[in-house]
Amino acid sequence: QVQLVESGGGLVQAGGSLRVSCAASGRTLSQYAMGWFRQAPGKEREFVAVISRIGGRTSYSDSVKGRFTISRDNAKNTVYLQMNSLKPEDTAVYYCAAARTTNMLAIVTTPADFGSWGQGTQVTVSS
Repeated sequence: QVQLVESGGGLVQAGGSLRVSCAASGRTLSQYAMGWFRQAPGKEREFVAVISRIGGRTSYSDSVKGRFTISRDNAKNTVYLQMNSLKPEDTAVYYCAAARTTNMLAIVTTPADFGSWGQGTQVTVSS
């Protein structure tokens, strides 16, 4: 099973940018589609973005489309989420997750599809 560790969270003003990273160990990252989810206080965990095993396909939630970009560097076993034009409603704990897929271009978006999760990193956007 792959182990995931997020980093790069913090406090940023509205309109600012932040990049969070997810470092994988234990397994080769290229075996997994990788996703980002977030959970705000009192709310359910929600899908943010996903990228296929070889990076050819991505998908985003409507709330972040056009502002966030997911990318991956399989040689570094790392996945990134670049967040631009941040809004206070983006405040949440951001989680990285890995999903085993047989098709290298497959993407999945529901939490149940992801078998490995990181511990999360807090992103706070002030108004």
